[in-house]
Amino acid sequence: MSERWDGGPGGQATRSRTGRVPGQREGEAGGTPRPGGRAAARAAARSQGGSRARRRARPVPRGRRVLKIIGMGLALLVLGTAGAGWWFYQHLNGNINSVSLDGKGGSEKADAFGRTPINILVMGSDGRTSKADCKLGGGCSQTGVQTGNGNADVQMVVHISADRSNATVMSIPRDTMVDIPACKDSASGQSTSGYYGQINGALRYGPACQVATIHQLTGIPIDHFVKLDFSGVVKMSDAVGGVSVCVNNNVYDTYSHLKLSSGSHTLKGKAALEFVRSRHGFGNGSDLGRTVSQHIFLSAMIRKFKSAGTLTNPTAVYGLADAATKALTVDDGLGSVKKLIGLAADVNKVPTKRMTFTTMQTAPDPHDPNRVVVGAGAKALFSSIADDQSLTGGSGKKSAAASATATASAVPASQIAVTVENGTEITGRASDIAKALTGQGFSSATTTANAPSPATTTTLTYGTGQKAEAQTTAKALGLPTSHLDEGTGSGLTLVIGNDWTRGTTFPGGSSSPAPADTKAAVSNAQAQTADEAKTCAKVSPFKTVSLNGVAMTPAQAYAASPDKKDSDE
Repeated sequence: MSERWDGGPGGQATRSRTGRVPGQREGEAGGTPRPGGRAAARAAARSQGGSRARRRARPVPRGRRVLKIIGMGLALLVLGTAGAGWWFYQHLNGNINSVSLDGKGGSEKADAFGRTPINILVMGSDGRTSKADCKLGGGCSQTGVQTGNGNADVQMVVHISADRSNATVMSIPRDTMVDIPACKDSASGQSTSGYYGQINGALRYGPACQVATIHQLTGIPIDHFVKLDFSGVVKMSDAVGGVSVCVNNNVYDTYSHLKLSSGSHTLKGKAALEFVRSRHGFGNGSDLGRTVSQHIFLSAMIRKFKSAGTLTNPTAVYGLADAATKALTVDDGLGSVKKLIGLAADVNKVPTKRMTFTTMQTAPDPHDPNRVVVGAGAKALFSSIADDQSLTGGSGKKSAAASATATASAVPASQIAVTVENGTEITGRASDIAKALTGQGFSSATTTANAPSPATTTTLTYGTGQKAEAQTTAKALGLPTSHLDEGTGSGLTLVIGNDWTRGTTFPGGSSSPAPADTKAAVSNAQAQTADEAKTCAKVSPFKTVSLNGVAMTPAQAYAASPDKKDSDE
């Protein structure tokens, strides 16, 4: 039978096998046992008289208590922050509306380093699919809130190069007449077997149909899309704290309701929407003039987004992220906060001086003076984007191609001398390529040398005004466009890299198309770069608006409407 540790009859504790009373400490005076067993021991411990009680009642040092409180507070703060961060992430993901492209836009090809360009179709929808859009866009007094996708009144192909060093934004006017392919909207079930019509109408059959139409027209692989509606523009402009723009004259577009005095303005909310929607206020009063003012607006927004004040302000960043995820419809490939952040990081790598905004060249539609068709130079612009060619020089300054207005004339091979440098460890590579060039009729002044350092990739660097010579050389060697680079010196220097260790035709380059002529690509394309902060939108000098039934210029309408507040007031 086991020994009991509780008290015996009369409160006398039962002795242990050691002969000591449980609870008695060796050396205690008299060795007198405590009465009452465990219960009595606990009571004694709570009393102020016992030595054990005195030890337990000893106060904890103040510093230790403070540290304990701080530690508990920090733990709660970490848990709270982590919980808030997770909630924020889930909240933003929940805002995103994504749609599958079903491979309708083709796919990008990687360069020699495994890097791929990014091509995104940015669409602005005129759909009045919410009360907010009806209020902003009007036209719902009889129809009410509408369903469907509306028309893509803004269409911009945004190209970010494989090496993230440059970008091109090409607007396609909404009035362009093209072939619409067979499409079916997976959401609404609306379908078409294909037809010839206005390009912006393809969006009625879903975003994937608009992407397929642009891909078919341009040959540019488009693997992503972003769609905004009226309220989306308002949210985005508010999130960045307003966008600064400039107009070169007083303007009152009685259709979009934009009213601004000559000079600079910071536009938010509805005023920003009026600016990007205005087609009668700028240029010749058509959609062609509107694309230029939209480029000015987007350039200013990008500069604001990339500014240190925006990116380092947590409130601004949260507002921007929350507005963006609420305002955008995207493809599945961009359908998470992580992917959108990655895209923003890629855009942020490109300097504004190397972001080129262009408008697709057009010509009047012979069957309808109010519509346009693809014009001369457009194919060169399409090719430059598809081939990942930059429309700015390496320094960010406009290249000779970007400042010219005529197509480069061909240069005979006999007039072209190339310095061929061996950047590989294989002896005789430069001599092999040089012989191949002279064998095709290139100048006997072609020379060889060792490159200053080993080269991973083959590059052909050309001097100012020698783009045409470089194109002729690249075509002869099957060298893709992405390997051409405009330098600051003179002459042509071909550095053979480790991506070309044998043969006299660049690997996989025998069927490569000749580099696109970037002079033709930007001719009549209204090219400008995003760093041009002083560029003002040009108010239309024509009678493109009407006030009280009288046709007048936007400046005249402004003067005739002193009682109407300006849009930025």
